[in-house]
Amino acid sequence: MPDITRDQVLEQLKAVRGPEGGDIVSLGLVSDIVVSGAKVMFSITVPAEKAASLEPLRAAAEAAVRDLPGVEGAMVVLTAEKKGGAGAPGGATQPPRPAGTQAPPPRQQPAAAPPRGKAGIPGIDAIVAVASGKGGVGKSTTAVNLALALKANGLRVGILDADIYGPSLPRLLDLKDKKPEIISGRTLRALDAYGVKVMSIGFLVEEETPMIWRGPMVISALNQMMREVEWGDLDILVVDMPPGTGDAQLTMAQQVPLAGAIIVSTPQDLALIDARRGLAMFQRVDVPVLGIVENMSYFLCPHCGERTDIFSHGGARKEAETLGVPFLGEVPLDLRIRETSDAGTPIVASDPESPYAKVYREVATKVWDGIQRDRSEGGRPPPKIVIE
Repeated sequence: MPDITRDQVLEQLKAVRGPEGGDIVSLGLVSDIVVSGAKVMFSITVPAEKAASLEPLRAAAEAAVRDLPGVEGAMVVLTAEKKGGAGAPGGATQPPRPAGTQAPPPRQQPAAAPPRGKAGIPGIDAIVAVASGKGGVGKSTTAVNLALALKANGLRVGILDADIYGPSLPRLLDLKDKKPEIISGRTLRALDAYGVKVMSIGFLVEEETPMIWRGPMVISALNQMMREVEWGDLDILVVDMPPGTGDAQLTMAQQVPLAGAIIVSTPQDLALIDARRGLAMFQRVDVPVLGIVENMSYFLCPHCGERTDIFSHGGARKEAETLGVPFLGEVPLDLRIRETSDAGTPIVASDPESPYAKVYREVATKVWDGIQRDRSEGGRPPPKIVIE
């Protein structure tokens, strides 16, 4: 069967009427189209104040695309952010709108505004974010091995890949050729890896497909992967966050009751500066910081056993002491951790008796104890987003 094209998607959407007449393509309301195999994703620009009443429009657009031969799934979101016209590939440029149409007002917030009260995810007892101030510190490897260590410690565990632009879990857990099953309507069944429930945008798009999405699409995708997935009953959901302090981090802080956040850093000063920003962001929105993990802490030569502190050593521990947060442990820089991660057989699952797996299990124990201790002390006040 020939590949689905953007032009075919746009032609199909011309049958969907806009909120005030005309079709949504001619009105320039369609953007951010991503076609990945048999999956199609795009957004529709609508006035923010009318978003709730225009859910039938979104559903009609989704149904129209699903009727296109070869399409197996569609993700459609409403957004009030100013968008380019239908001719902008992936939303990369913004040509003028057709005459007679009105562009949405600038700097609107996403149509799907966060609820006032943060509802939890049914069946999930605790949600923990694993974050870093910058990329390249081994955050995803840490998140995966932490989730497996929590499972090894006897808990029911899931892991969510919240890095929309660079999903890692399909490769780290050897699930890159797997697709989640659609149970009913828009609900997906989480995949399973080593007894851990897993969901990632990487299951829905090809590995090489660039996600050229603006903030509202990212926020909508995260909400769908959290709330439109059958997770089952879990003691803890580990969320592998993208690096930095952006839309994904604020979405998690605003949309779900986080039990806490874990910061991953390497020991050198530059990484710690960025880690400090990430930690400060979670503290700013009143999310408990469960602690800091020092990754790539030291290197032991496999031949002579000599220890080398390649990236310095002890910086994260000192930072934790300075900031008054727990220090969760040191994970060494070791070839076996890298090799097992690349092979989709993380060290905690493939060699559970190794000293490296023991380190992750100790970190997992401290994380779970921190969650329980915080709850026994009465929890934290509801998060408040501070804008200066």
